[in-house]
Amino acid sequence: MNILKYKKIYYLVSVVLIVPGLLSLLFFGLKPAIDFTGGSEIEIQIKDQKNNSSQKIEDLIVKQGYAVQNIVETTDGTFIIRTQPLSEKDSQKIFSSLKKSYPSVTQKSFETVGATIGRETELNALKAVGIASVAILAYIAFIFRKVSKPVSSWKYGVCAIIALLHDVLLVLGVFSLLGLFFHVEVDSLFITALLTVMGFSVHDTIVVFDRIRENLSKHGDLPFEKIVNNSILETINRSLNTSVTVVLVLFMLLLFGGESIRWFVVALLIGVISGTYSSIFNASPLLVSWYEFDKKRNK
Repeated sequence: MNILKYKKIYYLVSVVLIVPGLLSLLFFGLKPAIDFTGGSEIEIQIKDQKNNSSQKIEDLIVKQGYAVQNIVETTDGTFIIRTQPLSEKDSQKIFSSLKKSYPSVTQKSFETVGATIGRETELNALKAVGIASVAILAYIAFIFRKVSKPVSSWKYGVCAIIALLHDVLLVLGVFSLLGLFFHVEVDSLFITALLTVMGFSVHDTIVVFDRIRENLSKHGDLPFEKIVNNSILETINRSLNTSVTVVLVLFMLLLFGGESIRWFVVALLIGVISGTYSSIFNASPLLVSWYEFDKKRNK
């Protein structure tokens, strides 16, 4: 089976998947949670009330003189209220106001994040992604230094980073669209998911690259394209089996894990599926495309 025969189709599929989200990301960006913007979050629960609604709760809070960013009703029957930064005294004032209209209301949690801490979190997230990418590139270039022919060792690292960026951009793009149409916010857990996706993506790519390295040592007389194709075929079952088991676990978490980790799990699901695709159909084919380009240029 010649997987590399259709590499241009694989590239096209990636472009079609990434471009809509990328355009959304460029024009609308992500919808940041209070982890990045700063503000307060109050979680309340109202029992035995048929006339409760996000709009009525928002109206009650606005009457007290506080700005409301948004209110999300969870599947557990609680309301997550995000507002301007509040003090403990402000929180109690809001709760007392709600208590008059909803006697059964209970406050489950209250937290405040300052704008300065939010900016620091955003900066640290960007640093983490950048440092991880550079470290991965350097590490792959080092471990593949003994197989620098017919493709330089650093090119393995670049192709792995391109596959990694494919997965990261897909996750970012999807969440930009979710934020635009469904008001889904990204928080610090989302950054954790992105870093996890990066690790998974590179892990899956390294499995294929490592088999290429082994086959280059054993069958160096074969054409490079043939060695890469054989390496993909030899590792595809392992990659798919690993990914399917992870996806099944994440799917169970999505069903039974609760509201607090729902979008974290969604980000991981998208990233794992994308990582499996990019490691098989992007990273190694890119290596072959680069090799073919260099060969044509040298001629």
